[in-house]
This record gives sequence, structure tokens and C-alpha cells, in this order.
Amino acid sequence: MPVTTTPHDPQPWATGDVVPTEELVRRHGVRPIATVDDLAAAEDPFESDEEYQEFLDDLYASRRADIA
Repeated sequence: MPVTTTPHDPQPWATGDVVPTEELVRRHGVRPIATVDDLAAAEDPFESDEEYQEFLDDLYASRRADIA
């Protein structure tokens, strides 16, 4: 399993293009999640109930495929 590190503990293969996590957060304006509402999509990602059901069917099938 691959291991990731932060710039505070870089691997020997790390190059000079490593950007500290704090800098990436600043650049992208990332903020902590204050409420569960922050996780809600601004728009419904599915065009219809049928499309949503197809997504769920595919998701459940893919999960069951790993069991078999």
C-alpha cells in the first residue's frame, strides 16, 4: 500500500516542487467544515429520480462484485 507524506517528512524521492499543505490550503481558500450543511451539494447532481436510482443500483452492484 502506498504511503503519502507531508512536506514535514518528505521521502528521499521528493523533489523541489513539493508545496507545503498549509500553502495549498491558502492558495485554494480551503476552510474547515463548520456544519453538515457545508457538505450538501449546491445543486442536485441527478436530473431525475430514475437517474439517481440507476446510480445507486450501479454503486451497490460494484460493491457486491468485490465480495464475490
